Amino acid sequence: MNAIERVAAYMHEHSLKLVTAESCTAGLIAATLADIPGAGALLDCAFVAYSPQAKQKCLGVAARTLQRHNLTSEAVAREMALGAARNSPANVAISNTGVTDDTDPEIPAGTQCYAWVFKSGPADASPAIYTETARFEGDRNAIRRASAEHALAQLIAYHKQWLDGARPSSSRSA
Repeated sequence: MNAIERVAAYMHEHSLKLVTAESCTAGLIAATLADIPGAGALLDCAFVAYSPQAKQKCLGVAARTLQRHNLTSEAVAREMALGAARNSPANVAISNTGVTDDTDPEIPAGTQCYAWVFKSGPADASPAIYTETARFEGDRNAIRRASAEHALAQLIAYHKQWLDGARPSSSRSA
């Protein structure tokens, strides 16, 4: 069983349904999960919001957050995941935003920011939120693939923390 099959088995076992809010991965998190047979029971929908305007309009990312933080930031990833969670009955949301190349002199190529949101029900007003920044090596597509796989693999670790009552950390670097 590979890592993504383990994630799918874990999601089935815990009745988890996923919504994604993706920028840098452009839907690859959802597509990676969809490669697994039975993924229809695990995936609600995926938002691909590449531009700042799409992040604001589709996911409710605040203009102030975009101005105060870089697009590649845990703050933006957090708001993206919360927006996806609000717009879906899924009980788990994952978001990703990042860079694959050196287009921003302040952010190293391969930097990826994530958020995972866990809800106890559709109207959960105070979901658990975990954020993290990681960096991957390789060409553009290798970074996107590694980022998508990392996002799914970390779902298990953060869900276990949430189940154990561990308070979400504000951030964690991988």
